[in-house]
Amino acid sequence: MSQEGGGLAGPSATAPQPAQAGSPAEFTEALRALRTWSKLTYRQIEREATAHGDTLPASTIATTLGRATLPRERFVGAFTRACGLGEEDVRAWLEARHRIATHEPARDEDGGEDGTPASGESLPARVRRGRRVVGLLVALGVGAGAGVVGTLGADELSDASSPPAGASTMPVTGLRMLAVGSWARIHPARAPELCVTEGSDRTGRYETAVAAQRPCAKAELPRVFLEPLGQDIVQIQWHHPEFSIGCLTVLLDGPGENLLEPREDCADTDRAQQFRVDPLGPSAATHFRLRPVVTDQCLGLRDQGAEDGTEVVQGRCSGAADQDFLIELTPPP
Repeated sequence: MSQEGGGLAGPSATAPQPAQAGSPAEFTEALRALRTWSKLTYRQIEREATAHGDTLPASTIATTLGRATLPRERFVGAFTRACGLGEEDVRAWLEARHRIATHEPARDEDGGEDGTPASGESLPARVRRGRRVVGLLVALGVGAGAGVVGTLGADELSDASSPPAGASTMPVTGLRMLAVGSWARIHPARAPELCVTEGSDRTGRYETAVAAQRPCAKAELPRVFLEPLGQDIVQIQWHHPEFSIGCLTVLLDGPGENLLEPREDCADTDRAQQFRVDPLGPSAATHFRLRPVVTDQCLGLRDQGAEDGTEVVQGRCSGAADQDFLIELTPPP
């Protein structure tokens, strides 16, 4: 399968497997690992899904992978297929999803001893029929009466009946994020009524959108999602219904040097899109310092400005008040 961004990581046998996932959160975390393995961005997965006859918007992918509920079967089928798996592996993911949804125990190494059919044994007819129906829905689109492929929305693709699962780990010290990532708002600590959101370079030297502080009442969009990339390291994603997904990226040169721009080419390996989250003391439960991994400097506000529209920039870590941020975790949209 041809694709942008360097192709798949390797043959199907080396892809992450869902067999040991025992909860919705663990299953979703395995799906996120599969996306990392595929080396595809959200937009590339969207295009690959389209090539397979599915409709899977990038924003739906990111939203579904950011929830603690179990994705529906049609999402799992479309997503795993778009990530480059063959039909046999896609079936394995669907079977794992069904097992978790019905609260069956995980399959052991040999299979069959825990009540799950061993390799080579047939699944119950109900499961086979369900999977066949799912395959037809994915291929034809739900409600596609005239043959038009239906769009899979995030609410349709997560199982609302599945109970939320708490984080099995704490990917950011002092912040009760889910292991799969969490929606959030980032506030300047000295002005919590403001939010870090979309703004502009007030000098006029850089023309595209950049991160700035604005009143939270005016900052409903884009929505912020924090995706863990390692212990205390996150990617800060902006989700917008019109402009899809952008990842905050530190600009290292040019007219926008030291500003943060949301870029569509999100990549887990781009150090300019990785931010270290450091808690500011044990007593400050939600106060953090944000440091771009690529430079190890600190985020703050240009000229320590306090007014609406002040740009977020990177600079020397000084311990000044403008480098203190609050992170507020929010429910999924």
